[in-house]
Amino acid sequence: MILTLFLILLLVALLCGWRRRRRAAGSFIVLAFAWLFAVGCGPVAGLLLDNLQSGFRTDFNGWGQRNVIILLGAGTVRSSNGGVEPSLYANGRILRSVELYRACKDTGADCKLEVSGGDAAHNGHAEADTYALTLDRLGVPRADMILESRSMNTFQNAQNSKPLLDGYRADKIVLVSSAVHLKRAMLYFAHFGIRGEPVRGDYVRARYDWLPGTENLFFADFALHEYVGVWRYHVYNALGWNVPKVPEENVTTQTHS
Repeated sequence: MILTLFLILLLVALLCGWRRRRRAAGSFIVLAFAWLFAVGCGPVAGLLLDNLQSGFRTDFNGWGQRNVIILLGAGTVRSSNGGVEPSLYANGRILRSVELYRACKDTGADCKLEVSGGDAAHNGHAEADTYALTLDRLGVPRADMILESRSMNTFQNAQNSKPLLDGYRADKIVLVSSAVHLKRAMLYFAHFGIRGEPVRGDYVRARYDWLPGTENLFFADFALHEYVGVWRYHVYNALGWNVPKVPEENVTTQTHS
């Protein structure tokens, strides 16, 4: 999105130049590079990220008697040897979920770890099934895993998790994802009456420099994707395009600190 807008501004500048509107062309060139530097050097990227990630913590202590930790998928990659494994941004979520699972088990309560994610990357293996192999190696028993392997996006993560959570009847739900993704995820899960305690698996920050950096451009794109997802949700609700929202009296569980 960031580079797309930059290129659009340059294209407008070229069109203005072609039509001999030199002052307008110069203005669009300045605007294009001002946008690129504002994002790539850190200020805009930092603002976008900080607003999304604020307020989320890395742990949770209010366990109930029956608990579900929901690990949201972050994609898979096909390695050079042909295998499928969790993507870079999945690893922080996986490790945080295992930490929470062990902390929950230490209380003597009943604890399940739901892994939600289908084969959105079209690698031939669902995220849930791929992550389960890593969870196996980290000591999470299969009997304590709930695998939801049909979802292709975050909205479906929430929609497909609803019947699984209702069947288990958890009195405490913890939602684990990247900090930049949690606000949108919580909004979608709340749509289906799932009130979970958000815990971040990773946190990213903009890097401030005098020259634009590709890392800042990537993170800003990531953040804008989340803002667009929140905006689209509200628009779809207003137009009646989303499935009906679950009434508050049917909320699966309530959050408390």
